[in-house]
Amino acid sequence: MSRPIRVLVAKVGLDGHDRGAKIIATALRDAGMEVIYTGLRQTPEMVVNAALQEDVDAIGVSILSGAHNTVFPKIIALMKGKEMNDVLLTGGGIIPDDDMRSLHAMGVGKLFAPGATTTEIADYIKAWVKNNRPF
Repeated sequence: MSRPIRVLVAKVGLDGHDRGAKIIATALRDAGMEVIYTGLRQTPEMVVNAALQEDVDAIGVSILSGAHNTVFPKIIALMKGKEMNDVLLTGGGIIPDDDMRSLHAMGVGKLFAPGATTTEIADYIKAWVKNNRPF
């Protein structure tokens, strides 16, 4: 690759627990990626606009509030509306397996539950970008 993978890490909604997102952001930087962390209380629109402005390869959303069935579909719809078809939307948090399958069916990438390793997450993003991003 001619440049580092660029990942936007975001916390959407009123969920104020960002320790995990900060750990993931640091781990992705340690894995050689360029990471933009948006901070707390972002809207789906803010996340997608930031991803466009930063020209990212992937968006990672950390969600612990239970709003995953609202947040991820909204982000995916906004991404499609802006023709961001070659940007990965992934994330993690407290998301039941059935919901993970439903979100994946609508276009969300792999979602990681508590206990996933940072290496597993970084490897997934690297593999996805290698296979889906033309650069």
